[in-house]
Amino acid sequence: MLRLIWCLLLLCGLPLSACGSRAFEATPFTLHSSIGPGDRHQGVRLLGALRFNRADIDDLPLCGLSGLAWDEDAGLLYALSDQGTLFHLQPTFDEQGYLVGARSIAGYALRDTAGKPVRYLFSDSEGLAIRNGANHIMDDTELLISFEMKPRIVRYSPTGQWRGEIPLPDTLRNPYNYRNGNESLEAVTIDQRWGIITGSEVPLRNDPPKKLIRIFATDGRFWLYPLGQAPGSALVAMDALPNGELLTLERAFVSPLQPFSISLRRTVLPNPQKTVPLSVSDVAIFKSDQGWHLDNFEGLTRYRGARFFMVSDDNCSLVQTTLLVYFELLNQTP
Repeated sequence: MLRLIWCLLLLCGLPLSACGSRAFEATPFTLHSSIGPGDRHQGVRLLGALRFNRADIDDLPLCGLSGLAWDEDAGLLYALSDQGTLFHLQPTFDEQGYLVGARSIAGYALRDTAGKPVRYLFSDSEGLAIRNGANHIMDDTELLISFEMKPRIVRYSPTGQWRGEIPLPDTLRNPYNYRNGNESLEAVTIDQRWGIITGSEVPLRNDPPKKLIRIFATDGRFWLYPLGQAPGSALVAMDALPNGELLTLERAFVSPLQPFSISLRRTVLPNPQKTVPLSVSDVAIFKSDQGWHLDNFEGLTRYRGARFFMVSDDNCSLVQTTLLVYFELLNQTP
């Protein structure tokens, strides 16, 4: 999460604890006054959006959601907070298949090796990926969570129990290789061919400050990923698809006084080449100055077929909003 770019917004807000505890509610939300569920926007078809209220689930504040993962076997949507907490949700749909609601099931604190809740500096959980979520075997799901501040990828149970750390290349393990502690391992996914892959929001400290990010496999090989053209673009999530493509989510933000955009893009990961940038195409771009009611979208996961969820991180501030959006890729067969 790029907290520094939201500092002016946060100065205007209050901590969520000032609101008191409330029951969870998910209400339909209008993303655009003239584009609703079932309508097409560029390369996607929108299938509904929800706004989450300020709530506590099992005494844990539902805020700062920066990662998503769908567990087909359990019928659960996992939502990861950058406060070191994990929530279980169940989306609900109408007869047309549009997203109309969600139920809260449970909330869990992520644990450390001693079984205690992860503490500050170790709790900035950002990216979420899932193993064994659609193998028709119950209770074998494992979650992979990437962290900022103390960059690492950790294996967890769906209830937040620590299961071990994923070995990473030395380049990614060293926090001094990142331009900022809040610009490190924001995104993680599992590719059928290349295994676990992860990437930072912006280029590493010693890389040229161009719009090229290195997306790493855990064996140290990497691809050069060109960010979009919008000023302030950053890679915040990615999802490897069964057809070999990589769907990425970018946020472009400069200041609260300027328009910002959210972009869905896709590429294919060939054999890693250290000097040839990936060919990345835009799927859909949502701009705040074109009528879109947006927030800080940071989480992405595939649901079924070519349908996906994405979620916004409200930075646990009263002036921002947690939004869950459901959409379908057009002309795509994952």
